[in-house]
Amino acid sequence: MTSYVIEADGGSRGNPGPAGYGAVVTDAADGQVLAEVAEAIGVTTNNVAEYRGLIAGLTAVLGLGGEGASVAVRMDSKLVIEQMAGRWKVKHEGLRPLAREASALVRKLRVTEWTWIPRERNKHADRLANEAMDAAAKGLTWKAGGAAGAAPEAPAPPARTAPPAVARQTDLLDAGDLSELSAPTASLATAQQRGKGTGWAPPTRVATSLLLLRHGETELSVERRFSGRGDAELSANGLAQAAAAAERLSREPYRLDVIVTSPLKRARQTAEAVAQRTGLHVEVDEDLREADFGAWEGHTFTEVQRRWPAELAAWLADPATAPPGGESFATTAVRVQAAGERLVERYEGKTVLAVSHVTPIKMLLRLALMAPLEALYRMHLDVACLSLIEYYADGPAVVKTFNDTSHLR
Repeated sequence: MTSYVIEADGGSRGNPGPAGYGAVVTDAADGQVLAEVAEAIGVTTNNVAEYRGLIAGLTAVLGLGGEGASVAVRMDSKLVIEQMAGRWKVKHEGLRPLAREASALVRKLRVTEWTWIPRERNKHADRLANEAMDAAAKGLTWKAGGAAGAAPEAPAPPARTAPPAVARQTDLLDAGDLSELSAPTASLATAQQRGKGTGWAPPTRVATSLLLLRHGETELSVERRFSGRGDAELSANGLAQAAAAAERLSREPYRLDVIVTSPLKRARQTAEAVAQRTGLHVEVDEDLREADFGAWEGHTFTEVQRRWPAELAAWLADPATAPPGGESFATTAVRVQAAGERLVERYEGKTVLAVSHVTPIKMLLRLALMAPLEALYRMHLDVACLSLIEYYADGPAVVKTFNDTSHLR
């Protein structure tokens, strides 16, 4: 008989403020994700959102296993865990109806444990809650697989800390040594201040604009499979997304001077759609390719978790660790940084469209923000999204647009 694990979370941006919850149900035996639930719930408090997350998780288990199903509950809300375990009284009047609703569900199940876990071990549920709140802020509704039906991107634990593997199922699927990045704050920020490699450039207020376009949807992204160096083609929907991006980029205020793309087919197809609308030639830069996921290419997260558990745990804990036969994020960062510096120097003062993938785009954004390597885990990029970085010779890089998908609506 299957035993289940619920990890639930809720949050409020303001407490009270716009709120949402998330819950994930996994198989206790192998950690396979069986259900994900999330919802924005209007303006309320953290505690209300936490209880709503618990109720959603319990309801999901009832749907999966029926009455009498065995389940362990894990949350980072000490209040909810202690109250549901009967060790603390429910004193707040506003929480009593929620506690009663949760208790009614508990009586239909067999709860084997109520366990408080630190927030860093509850990343999956936390991400779902934030996806729901982010979707609501855009007037959208969260759907399983990501906010508003978005394709998977990248999650993250604190640096050098291994979280439960399930916390990363949806975010690294298109998803050098760290010592090579010893001065990340210099990287492109330094490059933008230099002339064409021969000294300091004269002061200027003309920006070099780097538009970053993620390729459109593929069958692998729909199925949540690791998609790195494999040469997947755009799906029919992906081609439509590329066309929508091309139509947008062919109008004001965009005046593209250059189109550069990753060599991988899904990126080239997206770039070519823009080239057809703008009449520009497409250049290929090998360093804009996606990270190499090695033996994991084409596998789902759950498949990798079952076949390579130790290797996956190491990879999740350290950006310098590579998948078997693949490329670490630290190594990817080195080549992507080089690509960015070349583009900024070669096309100073121009508007460059770079068509690439999740990892390279995140790398360029975090470099512009002078953020550490682990920051890539804290970003979400949808398929066919547009981001913009502007580089000034006499000032810092400025991220002006991030994950813009307005052309897809």
